[in-house]
Amino acid sequence: MTKELKDIEDLPGIGEVTAQKLREGGFKSLESIAVASAGEIMDASGIGEATAQKAIKAARDSLKMGFETAEEILERRQTIGKLTTGSKALDDLIGGGIETQAITEAYGRFGSSKSQIAFQLAINVQLPPEQGGLGGACLFIDTENTFRPERVVQIAKSKGLDEREVLKNIFVARAVNADHQMLLVDKANEMIEEKNIKLIIVDSLTSKFRSEFVGRGTLADRQQRLNRHMHALQKWAEMYNAAVYVTNQVMANPGLLFGDPTTPIGGNIVGHHSTTRLYLRKSKDDKRIAKLVDSPFMADGECVYRITDKGVEDA
Repeated sequence: MTKELKDIEDLPGIGEVTAQKLREGGFKSLESIAVASAGEIMDASGIGEATAQKAIKAARDSLKMGFETAEEILERRQTIGKLTTGSKALDDLIGGGIETQAITEAYGRFGSSKSQIAFQLAINVQLPPEQGGLGGACLFIDTENTFRPERVVQIAKSKGLDEREVLKNIFVARAVNADHQMLLVDKANEMIEEKNIKLIIVDSLTSKFRSEFVGRGTLADRQQRLNRHMHALQKWAEMYNAAVYVTNQVMANPGLLFGDPTTPIGGNIVGHHSTTRLYLRKSKDDKRIAKLVDSPFMADGECVYRITDKGVEDA
């Protein structure tokens, strides 16, 4: 009779000492082992590749990670939350708000409201679900020194919220380089559990990678690191039913003769990992335009919203 697996110590080749190392590395459940690669398990525990592969296979088998019906998937998706952006038009454009268990990417030029939406989401996530929030805290990784608590206070006051309580539920880390940025995400699991993190923001995703990996000779290394970084963000989003919002820089594509030459940084790696992609741009006065570039279930479209003293609002 096959032994029922209840904890990571029950996995083949995993004793108490190895299990403790895995937990310290962020692998605290069968689910976390099942979605990991052999390399990640080896790095965290020091075990060999064959043992790591056996442990992963056993974890996957116990969780029945094979085929399932579309009906079962639909039922599981009922647990997904939607986080309001503050604008009903923008929420409607992306299917009701920023989804949990997914990565939402917003790219655009300077001043297109990428960071302003991030500030608004960091506040809104603390609201109860009936008010469009997720009832949790926010993890904010700042790579461009653009986080401003004064702006958070301004928006929170306009919504009638206690600005001190709002600030206490936003945990900010300033990434000094690309490796530090990746490390902050890799080691985020303890903070996510302890502080009930329901939103992870990276503003901006590609800034450090763009400045540190210069020239065609470094492109492959940059893309591999970005790939691993995005994988880590997606893993935490799925494990903890959290939303991930990342901003992205852009460049002008000189080879494009017609149409808008604005192109997001990161190429296909970022594009494929982002569940929903938004292209933001300025309009007249305080108005901004959001274009839905990619979504697994929503049709392409556009909407207009405003950035005011009160935050993100409908136009």
